Formats: sequence, C-alpha cells, structure tokens
Amino acid sequence: MADNEDKDSKTEDPTQKKISDASDKGNVPFSREVPAFASVLGALLFIVFFLPSGVVSITRGLKGIFEKPEEWRIVAPEDALAIFKHLFWEASAVLLPAFAILMIFGIAASIFQNVPRPVLDRIQPKFNRLSIPAGFGRIYSKKGMVEFAKSMTKVLVVLLIVALVMQSDYLEILQTMYADPSAIVQVITDHARTVFIIVLICTAVIAVVDIFSTRHFWYEDLRMSKQEIKDENKQADGDPMVKARQRSIARDRARKRMMSEVPRATLVIANPTHFAVALRYDADGEGAPIVVAKGQDLIALRIREIAEESGVPVFEDPPLARSMFAQVSLDNLIPPEFYQAVAELIHRVYEKSPQ
Repeated sequence: MADNEDKDSKTEDPTQKKISDASDKGNVPFSREVPAFASVLGALLFIVFFLPSGVVSITRGLKGIFEKPEEWRIVAPEDALAIFKHLFWEASAVLLPAFAILMIFGIAASIFQNVPRPVLDRIQPKFNRLSIPAGFGRIYSKKGMVEFAKSMTKVLVVLLIVALVMQSDYLEILQTMYADPSAIVQVITDHARTVFIIVLICTAVIAVVDIFSTRHFWYEDLRMSKQEIKDENKQADGDPMVKARQRSIARDRARKRMMSEVPRATLVIANPTHFAVALRYDADGEGAPIVVAKGQDLIALRIREIAEESGVPVFEDPPLARSMFAQVSLDNLIPPEFYQAVAELIHRVYEKSPQ
C-alpha cells in the first residue's frame, strides 16, 4: 500500500538533475530487443556472405577424411588428436567470422542506445536485492509482464515462421536427402536465409516498440513528487537563511571597501542628512570624476564623518546630491549632464587648497 501511495504521489515530470543523476548511476533506458535485432542481423549477414564458402570448406575437409580413411587411421591417441585438430581448424575458419560479427553487432547495439561509462555503483553487491518478496514484485510487475509477453511473442513468431517454411518446402527438403551434398548446402542456406529475413523483420518491429516502451517505463520510474521537486530546488538554491547571511557579509565587505576610499576622495556632495556622494578627480588624467562612495541616511552620515575627519571638502547641494545618488553607479564616471556643476565644485576645492 505504501509503495502504491508513493507512486501515486509522483505526478511531476523528472527534472534534468534527476535524469542526470540517474544516468550517472547507470540507470539509463536500455532495450534488450535492440541487441537481439543486431544479433539476428549479424547472423543473416553471416549466412549470406560467409556460410556458403565455410560449409564448402568444411565439406571439403570431411570429404578428404572419408574418401581417404587410410590416411586417418586411429591407432594411437595422437591419431585421434590429429583428426580433432584438423576438424577444429576447419570449423574455426567458419565460426570465427560468426563470433566476430555477433560481438561487433552486439557492442554497436549497446553503444547505439547509450554511450558506455564506468559506473561502480552498478557492480557493488546490494543485499537488499536478495529480498524474495521484492524479487517476485519485480517479476510480476507491469514491466516484468511486458518483458514476458515480448519473449513469448518472439518464441511463437520464430516457431510459426519455421513451421510455415518447413511446411511449404517439405517435399523439397525431403528430396535433398538423395541429392548431391553441395545441393543440400545450397537448399539449407536458402531456407535459413528466408527464415532469418522474416525473423529480422519481426525482431525489428519488436525492437522499435520496445525502445519506446522501455523509455516510457524508465521515464515513469523517474517521476517525482511535488515535495521532491521542492527539496531539489531548495538544495540547488541553498538554504535561504545561509544565502541571506552570505549576501549580508558581501554587503558589509563592499561597504567597508567603499568607506576606505572616502579619505582619498576629492570632494563629497551631500544632502544635509539623506544623501552623500564622494567623488575623486585626477587632474592629470583624461577622464571625468569617478564616484568612489555613495550612501543614504546612516551611510551618508558616515561618509560625511569620514570625509570631515580626513579633510575632504564636503559641499551641501541637495538637488545635485539626490540626482547623482540616483543616476550614477559606484566606481563609474559621472555622466556629462553633471560636468558643469561638479566642475564648479572642483574649482572651489583647488582654490581653497594651498599652492
């Protein structure tokens, strides 16, 4: 009941982080029918391009043994071993291409679905998976029943195809018993090719359906509840209290750094109690005055206090102080509309300064 309630609560689509975490742990959609399709395709290619010549090669080898038995007399154990080696190498020349093709197509089918990656979590022993009730639950789950239906469908389709092929060519197959061995090989190859082509088509259909169904079940398993999404967002954004504390610390550091620039300012323009803007002007430079500090209320009063302690001239001009506080950012040059008003104040500063 708890599992059903948990599944019912997962009504939201998985986030990209949930999908990424699942992929990192090796939980990716994987269709078993795609490697099966690749195996049938590889077997068909082997039958078409390699089997005829391989069977001829084996037939030639066996023919040499049966036509000249005096050359292959078994008197000692070494003679039997020699025959075995001879047959082994003849068969290897035929079977090795089959193994290579099936292996290459199987690996390609896996890479086609997901890029391989090392996941240590997948190979670690998990004793909780030894639970018998959980095992029965996986076997008789909706996903397990779908897998069982697919397997039974494949078996029935293959049996039906073989039965139909054997039934339609029953007499021809019987007549090959009295035909030349080379003709038997050709008949068997033709029938095997026909069977594998039909099986390949059926497997392709099943593989396409399985790809979509596998991805659907995988996506459904990753669905999240509203609470899980909230927890994930909270984890990604961080604790609001911690973030507020970090912002407060950052503001304090920026304020201290700003206040340390006030003693090096050229002048301070202030509203008596509400605004203060500290400017620095380099007479040898080519730029306009730059705002090195600005503040409102208590910060404005502190800027005035530091300026007066450091001997920086303070000019009270409420309209100019209010406008510059609103329009000019910290560490930026003043805009052209303030040039004339500020230039007059700077001129007064230089007039008062000792020559």
